Amino acid sequence: MPEKKNVILGVTASIAIYKACDVLRRLKNEGFAVGVIMTPEAEKFIQPLLFQSLSGNKVYHGLFQEPQDWEIEHVSLAEKADLVLIAPATANIIAKIAAGICDDLLTCVCSATKAPILISPAMNENMYQNRITQENIRKLKSAGFRFVGPIKGRLACGKVGLGCLAEAETIVNEAKKILR
Repeated sequence: MPEKKNVILGVTASIAIYKACDVLRRLKNEGFAVGVIMTPEAEKFIQPLLFQSLSGNKVYHGLFQEPQDWEIEHVSLAEKADLVLIAPATANIIAKIAAGICDDLLTCVCSATKAPILISPAMNENMYQNRITQENIRKLKSAGFRFVGPIKGRLACGKVGLGCLAEAETIVNEAKKILR
């Protein structure tokens, strides 16, 4: 029997964070092992316990949390990953990765991994269309990062526009293409 592929699901502070639960559930249903890394800001929206319950695995959320086993977590997680999937991805996380900033566990893992990275943005339409955000996305695409979405829908501000997280099924289908 082939070994399960390991997906690191990076979760950032977007109102679309609740959709990450469906992404995680669908990945598990497809037979992938899923580990979750939450940014500190994401914990303001949802507690790590929810993702731990859904994944059946420890949730990583602090660059300096005491390790269970003696290993450098961001390096260990980066090496174990077959795919790093960030959903939802804020303009902030996209900018930090594009600039090479490693100031939290998720950005450190992105910097240290050799696995493909799939990013699914979710933000206000003006933020998504901002020329700096678009430049960061182009920069990451040219470096081999892959993107799925966003889609048009009702945004947190109440307006309808481009910036909603892609549907969980679409995100998982893209992850499956990369992993298989």
